[in-house]
Amino acid sequence: MQSAEFDFRPAGHTAGVDEVGRGPLIGDVVAAAVILDPDNPIEGLADSKALTEKKRERLYGEIKEKALAWCVAAATPAEIDELNILHASMLAMQRAVEGLSIAPDYALVDGNRCPALACPSEPVVKGDAKVAEISAASILAKVDRDRQMLALHHQYPDYGFDRHKGYPTPQHLEALERLGALPEHRRSFRPVRLRLEQSSDV
Repeated sequence: MQSAEFDFRPAGHTAGVDEVGRGPLIGDVVAAAVILDPDNPIEGLADSKALTEKKRERLYGEIKEKALAWCVAAATPAEIDELNILHASMLAMQRAVEGLSIAPDYALVDGNRCPALACPSEPVVKGDAKVAEISAASILAKVDRDRQMLALHHQYPDYGFDRHKGYPTPQHLEALERLGALPEHRRSFRPVRLRLEQSSDV
């Protein structure tokens, strides 16, 4: 999992950082930070999107049990609307790193940019498939956000959140058109904004 290009990482604790939920029209953007224990390895870590739901759930518990430190954090729909999705994602990642019970000496962040952190950091494109710590963070963030969508599904079953997880699928767009926007929808995202404009014109 750890590729040779990251063998230079400094001594001390390295945190992997990732976020999930930039594309959906509803709910939080969720981030996680994980410091793994080199003496307690976890088999099967991979990009959360490449794993089955059953495997993600199993690894979710194992990561929380075996990692030296982990934290899951979020930015709310209101913060996304105020800051924009990129800055809200950076805020969620900052919160995840700041919430670690062990302050990391270094952070590897999935993607092509890093949030402002108290420790040195480096972005890693496709890091969730290359770096074990980032894979672990992607799994925690993905499972937590999916659980948020399942909770919304139980509250609003007609929207189909259990299937599309808030992404702008035809089913979600049809439900948005038919039923209107929920308080948890991101008002700055175009399909939601247009629906709200329609309802205000009526």
